Amino acid sequence: MGSVFRKTYTKPLPAGAEVVEKSGQRVARWRVRGKLRTAPLAAPGAGPVRVLIEGRTYFAKYRDHAGALVTRPTGCKDEQAARQVLAKWEREVEQIKAGTLDRKALDTARLSTAPLEQHLAAYERSLVAAEVSDTYRANVLRAVRRVAGECSVSTPADLRREAVEDWLAARIGEGMSARSRNYYRESLIAFSNWCVQSGRLGAHDLDRIPKADQKSDPRRQRRALTEHELRRLLAVAAERPLLDAKTVRRGARRGEAVAQLKPETEARLRAAGRERVLIYKTLVLTGLRKNELATLTVGQLDLTEGAAFLQLDAADEKSREGNAIAIRDDLAADLRAWLGEKLSAVQAVARETGAPVPESPPGNDLLFVVPDGLIRILDRDLKAAQIPKRDDRGRTVDMHAMRTTFGTFLSKTGAAPRVAQAAMRHSDIKLTMGVYTDTRLLDVRGAVENLPALPLPGGTVPRPPDADGRSGAVNGLEKSSSGALAPPLAPLPGRPGQIPSSGGNTGQTDGLQIARQEIDVSAIAGNEKPSLTATVSEGLVLQQVGLIGFEPTTSWSRTKRSSQAELQPVASIVRLCYRPAHQSQ
Repeated sequence: MGSVFRKTYTKPLPAGAEVVEKSGQRVARWRVRGKLRTAPLAAPGAGPVRVLIEGRTYFAKYRDHAGALVTRPTGCKDEQAARQVLAKWEREVEQIKAGTLDRKALDTARLSTAPLEQHLAAYERSLVAAEVSDTYRANVLRAVRRVAGECSVSTPADLRREAVEDWLAARIGEGMSARSRNYYRESLIAFSNWCVQSGRLGAHDLDRIPKADQKSDPRRQRRALTEHELRRLLAVAAERPLLDAKTVRRGARRGEAVAQLKPETEARLRAAGRERVLIYKTLVLTGLRKNELATLTVGQLDLTEGAAFLQLDAADEKSREGNAIAIRDDLAADLRAWLGEKLSAVQAVARETGAPVPESPPGNDLLFVVPDGLIRILDRDLKAAQIPKRDDRGRTVDMHAMRTTFGTFLSKTGAAPRVAQAAMRHSDIKLTMGVYTDTRLLDVRGAVENLPALPLPGGTVPRPPDADGRSGAVNGLEKSSSGALAPPLAPLPGRPGQIPSSGGNTGQTDGLQIARQEIDVSAIAGNEKPSLTATVSEGLVLQQVGLIGFEPTTSWSRTKRSSQAELQPVASIVRLCYRPAHQSQ
């Protein structure tokens, strides 16, 4: 049989309390809001006198199905209610022993009703063990706590789909973006999944909450900077620290860059401008994220000419993979010069102080000192360079837009999609080709111009002018004796509406267009325009024909060739010098 009891604890003797004897026992007596309170004294010790205080709720003590002694809080202030709870737990023990009750399901049910903060503390320890970033851990816990607080969720079992959907619907009215709503949804699902996996929750239905459509509700779409804009930005970023320091802020010469600075101050400001330019250039040419660049050290660089790269630490990378990133030779040269300048400054200080002179920069030194307010600095640089922060599409430029620019340049320069995906370190090609590629900067016109040339049958053919100086053909139509434009050839007999195709550029005789039986368009690798080549079997027979309209795609297919009986008699037979399709360039 189990028992119920109240736990006791000690506390210092209350102020104004007096110690008296009652029934042969020493007790303390004092008043709280006019009511007299008494409590026995704790066992005397070396310290000050303390009193024994009894807890307000009852605990239960019993043996579980394995025979272990268990002490659990009942949460009851009434002893009779506490005994009823104890009796329930003892019946559960008997059912588990008899095999009529699943112990794991019972433990899960009990844990699901434990305070939410108890589970969140364990969840945070789990995220620390999983080595997720501090930012992610803080954000996901903040999201769960906000929803729990505003939905009156006190236990994991209180996380219900209806309550969360109502909360998300209310956020729509407040103007919360679809992306933010999806983040709250995903954070709650991640926490609930962990509760299920750790046996703290039997099941949940939060994953049935529909995702918000981020494409129809974009709040922050980034654009890529053009090459011209980047040059202007780098030029301004290099000079603005010094220019701002020289600019007079008040007085008659307000706005003029005439302030006198010390030489060492000017040198420091020029170095700050050079560092800012290198930060921008490194972000654009490597695709690094701001946080990744901020943690990059000198020892992670290999600036060997022709094979330069940087090695990210897995702990500092978003994907936690620790990728190697190639560095352009010109950027590697700039970084070598930058490290050389830093080393010279350190060596000069060491000589002045008498410290050992280093021969190379320490490997654990940061490559750049990336300021926390870099986005505000970028905004000022954009304004000084007269580069709009937001374009006509509503797309903005921020620090992450440097990564968008990197991805766009990869596509613009003809990099294969898989190569661009690897350079961007994306697990999904849709991110590379969709989100991180600004289609406005792509040379779509040039790509279209590189498509194969397909002259239409019956196109305009230059002809000798008439006696009155007017051309004899207009867009493939000949003038009749009455002066009206008429088709030069009627449909063929036996095949209404079918007119032989013409190569358009195969040649001409006496001003008449030459057509052949079959034209193949040869595919040419690269960006060269393909040529039209003629392939014939058993001789090449050409006709003088004129064409109008469009030819059905099946009239001259390889599987259905027109017979020579269907062709009109020709005035002459001309043999063309041609190059077979398999020998085309």
